[in-house]
Amino acid sequence: MQLSLKHNLPFTTVRVSYKGDVLEIPDILVDTGSSSTVLSADFLAKINITPLAEDVLHTISGVGGSEVVFTRLIDYLQIGEKKISNFEIEIGGMDYGFQINGILGMDFLVRAGALINLQEIKIEFDS
Repeated sequence: MQLSLKHNLPFTTVRVSYKGDVLEIPDILVDTGSSSTVLSADFLAKINITPLAEDVLHTISGVGGSEVVFTRLIDYLQIGEKKISNFEIEIGGMDYGFQINGILGMDFLVRAGALINLQEIKIEFDS
């Protein structure tokens, strides 16, 4: 699957399913430096993923700064034809100073058997 370069970084589109509702989210950074997958709270509100009173808030930190997130177990996260079911994501504000709706982290990349070809700017998956 072809990735796109924006700000000299690899981006893709993902599909998220939660309680049967499905949403495509563009502008997702493929980030081997991130241990977890974080998606935009604004986008996920469209399929009723919102903070609940019982959610525990966590602070995550990285090169882009830190932000408060909550977690949710979703039906699946999909990129191209590769789908990982019962996948836990973090949900946050995604305010990094440029258009980004999420970060596809190592938790997904490892489980999916991702092979990232930087010369061709592609991502492929073990079968």
